Amino acid sequence: LRVLLFSLFFPSCRPFHVEPTNIVSVNDDMQRVTDEASAMNKRIHYYSRLTSPADRALIAPDHVLPAPDEIYVYSPLGTAFKVDSCTDGYGQNSSLVTIFMIWNTMMGTSILSIPWGIKQAGFTSGIILILLMGILTLYCCYRVVKSRQMIPLTDTTNWEFPDVCKYYFGSFGQWSSLLFSMVSLVGAMVVYWVLMSNFLFNTGKFIYNFVHDINVTDIVPGTNGSNKVICPSAASGHLPQNKSVMFSSSNRTGFELFEEWWDKSQTVPFYLIAVLLPLLNLKSPSFFAKFNVLGTISVVYLVFMVTVKAAHLGIHLEFNWFTENEFFVPEFRIQFPQLTGVLTLAFFIHNCVITLLQNNRNQENNVRDLSIAYFLVGLTYLYVGVIIFASFPSPPLSKECIEQNFLDNFPSDDIMSFVARIFLLFQMMTVYPLLGYLARVQLLKQFFGNAYPSLFHVLILNLAIVGAGVAMARFYPNIGGIIRYSGATCGLAFVFVYPSLIYMISLHRAGQLTWPALIIHIFIILLGLANLIAQFLL
Repeated sequence: LRVLLFSLFFPSCRPFHVEPTNIVSVNDDMQRVTDEASAMNKRIHYYSRLTSPADRALIAPDHVLPAPDEIYVYSPLGTAFKVDSCTDGYGQNSSLVTIFMIWNTMMGTSILSIPWGIKQAGFTSGIILILLMGILTLYCCYRVVKSRQMIPLTDTTNWEFPDVCKYYFGSFGQWSSLLFSMVSLVGAMVVYWVLMSNFLFNTGKFIYNFVHDINVTDIVPGTNGSNKVICPSAASGHLPQNKSVMFSSSNRTGFELFEEWWDKSQTVPFYLIAVLLPLLNLKSPSFFAKFNVLGTISVVYLVFMVTVKAAHLGIHLEFNWFTENEFFVPEFRIQFPQLTGVLTLAFFIHNCVITLLQNNRNQENNVRDLSIAYFLVGLTYLYVGVIIFASFPSPPLSKECIEQNFLDNFPSDDIMSFVARIFLLFQMMTVYPLLGYLARVQLLKQFFGNAYPSLFHVLILNLAIVGAGVAMARFYPNIGGIIRYSGATCGLAFVFVYPSLIYMISLHRAGQLTWPALIIHIFIILLGLANLIAQFLL
């Protein structure tokens, strides 16, 4: 879900030069610029739109650019970034930094649903699908990286993949890219709202019980001991609620009142509006960009927590290839497309991979670095998914109890899960305004020519997005379902269809299209279409 943020922080390496006198607070991590510099940048962006991206008539020539030690690149967030060197349009990141950036960008909330996806597909088929989807999405990503190089007689140095789509498909490519980009953005924001409601509810419940010295046990099946695992869906046949039984001698009336006003689906999703809606209406959410490192910390902590939990719980596996029993699921299940839908979003980086690799110092290593990054992402997903599935205590619980958010399988009073929820809650509350800013920029700028036409326009858009999040958290808090639907939808365009179509068209125009290449890439498109259709059938 952090894939789309990089379009904010990695602008074109043909820089807008900010005079030193226009840099404000140069000692800050993100230097501010004056209103004059901001206005100049807007004029330059306006002039650049008067011609096609291939026309360099309105691009500043090399001899008027300042020395590399004086160059700042202006960000739409109103900040200026120091550029150490931008020779030949490329950055100065090492291969190691590039690999880590791609890994960090792809690792999002999908990791919480991987164990559930493996359960839906079956243990063996789940592992196979993670490997196959990783290879397939890597190949399609490779085709995206190479797409610019297959356009003849045109300077595509500063192009992104939507520019390539517009070159081949015209206005349809432009508007369809916007549509599918908005699907992924709004889908991510809805998932974030559902998860933030979940994490805020469990965090508040933990704090209340701790402060009031209340010993609570959930009315759900679960294991005994210090490493308790619960099965929330078994109690009522639907998603976990906040029903509890109190065993301590405390104020029962006060506890019941707290549970009435602190409900996971009835009240908590609405409490978030008071905090997040004002933040969405800010013109510049640059302050929140400083907290992106929390995403890396959260993933590392999740891996650590999974390892510790597995060490205490042990391994609980029994291989049933086609039959299902009380505690275990078959190795191959018909619901496997639910995992492929989740994985489409889990491996999704195609709309910004060109920007990430453009900052690589050694451009000849792009394919190698991209492959290593995909390998590490797939390894992380495999590790978390396999360990959670294998260590889930069966018996006494069934593997069917694995939740769409595996943290729901740990009670609210579990210390390690409490820390994980705190990390993820704070991280999501800082990323959410950035996602809202991206949605505003992409949509309002297309229709009104301005990312902030008025407070009224922005408020209406934000109310619609927040309303979608609240409605989902209230009536359909299934993050696995939301992820697989949005992943299969936006993945159909950016992962399967556009890279394959562009490759076939470019080969055809060059007279190099062969039957094997045609069949293989049509098959990839059909796989993406089948992946989307299957989400609505299973």
